[in-house]
Amino acid sequence: MSFQQTINGYFGEFGGAFIPELLHANVAELEKNYRQIMETPDFKSEFDALLKDYVGRPSPLYLAKRLSEIKGAQIYLKREDLNHTGAHKINNTIGQILLAERLGKKRIIAETGAGQHGVATATVCALKGLECIVYMGETDIRRQAPNVARMKMLGAKVVPATSGSKTLKDATNEAIRDWINNPEDTYYIIGSVVGPHPYPEMVMRLQSVISQEMKLQLLSHTGRENPDYVIACVGGGSNAAGTFYHYLDDERVKLVAVEAAGLGLNSGHSAATTHLGRKGIIHGSMTLLMQTTDGQIEEPYSISAGLDYPGIGPLHAHLFESKRAQFLYATDQQALDAAFELAKLEGIICALESAHALAALNQLPLKQNDIVAVCLSGRGDKDLETYMKQMESNEQN
Repeated sequence: MSFQQTINGYFGEFGGAFIPELLHANVAELEKNYRQIMETPDFKSEFDALLKDYVGRPSPLYLAKRLSEIKGAQIYLKREDLNHTGAHKINNTIGQILLAERLGKKRIIAETGAGQHGVATATVCALKGLECIVYMGETDIRRQAPNVARMKMLGAKVVPATSGSKTLKDATNEAIRDWINNPEDTYYIIGSVVGPHPYPEMVMRLQSVISQEMKLQLLSHTGRENPDYVIACVGGGSNAAGTFYHYLDDERVKLVAVEAAGLGLNSGHSAATTHLGRKGIIHGSMTLLMQTTDGQIEEPYSISAGLDYPGIGPLHAHLFESKRAQFLYATDQQALDAAFELAKLEGIICALESAHALAALNQLPLKQNDIVAVCLSGRGDKDLETYMKQMESNEQN
């Protein structure tokens, strides 16, 4: 089986659609139509034009020379932070808003953690003149205030999730409840490769533009399409799915996924799902999930709002179980150190999510001639308050 496709909605033993009866019609409608719609010349033409003229694709592939010298390899950064709205999330929301439009949906809902998917959803809703409701954990609303302001300025209604840890998991719960109550006119734009089939496969395909461009850019830069390593951070895992996509079936390329270990892998304050989780169902799919012995979801923790999720997309669960990808983890402090290192060496302030991917560079046996592609999934504007606290702490010490 190719890693690039599902069989009956499953990547290996992970995936499926475990959903309430009220949502079966919506999910079946999407599954029946999404491939057919995405293959039409009309969809392809509009999607490609918006990626080029609205998002600003292709995003650059940048050789980070000073970082490369220190790490002892050729480090290329795929600059998704330079997209319109500041992250990879816009690739997916443009594709899904075009699907929603063609399915006749007028009301759009979404969940968000770091706020980048919320901003990207609010952006495409403004573009298409559709109603937009974004669910966001109360904790994340506080720590991602700039993105909340952006969403509201774009015309979205931001609804706080006040249960549980008040983060991404809880925002997703609220979005699903909304969808159950409004099945006919509402389209749910899921922001990652999670949720019931066909969402994980659909989001993966929409994000695959990242590795599609990367192959051409590497060929131009280095004379070869394939790097030795491809690295991306993983919460749900949409940027990693898109970054890995065109390399999934090529075992010459080492795939490295980096999870958030928070205050430490065994601290009780972590979000490193593959290291701490086991098989279970969350938000409509069978996957790996952090859970207690009696099957209750463990509360995840990460300094990064976008990685603060107790599960992982079914594709990534399959990549982990099959050992096709190597899953590493980075603590809050390792991510912070990587973010400041990049800023001082290359003049790039990245998102905390992306900083976890960069932290993996210290954990790999890199050689001088190795070509390493790292997905810089988002920019760091939204995390400046956290970075400022770290600088204050450093000054006091």
